[in-house]
Amino acid sequence: MILLDTHVVLWLAFDETLLSHKAKTAIDEARQGDRGLAISDFTLYEIAVASRRKRIGIDISIESFLYEVEQRFVVLPITREVCVQTLAFPPSYPKDPADKIIGATAVVQGLTLVTADQAIRKSGAVPTIW
Repeated sequence: MILLDTHVVLWLAFDETLLSHKAKTAIDEARQGDRGLAISDFTLYEIAVASRRKRIGIDISIESFLYEVEQRFVVLPITREVCVQTLAFPPSYPKDPADKIIGATAVVQGLTLVTADQAIRKSGAVPTIW
């Protein structure tokens, strides 16, 4: 299983050409195998906020869109272990709470994070694919 950052989920839904070749290959392999694709439950919140702020255009209700997302991915919860892990990141890791929660979910679950976020990738605190 691999964990997808929020922007990767949105790019899969709206414009797969934004994905790197390596990311697309990893996603395709995870879909075809028994590993699967996961997201943090915080990704659902980020998508809802992006919709409210008109950063994404969807032609169905946000509730229906989030339902579709839930059907396509394993949704991993924010646990106490995830919360504790957010405090353990080095200073080089992004300060954004969403980045911390999603990255901590990857670490705690032992998953690789698919992300284009350069700051996360440069920090070396989370195994990433891009």
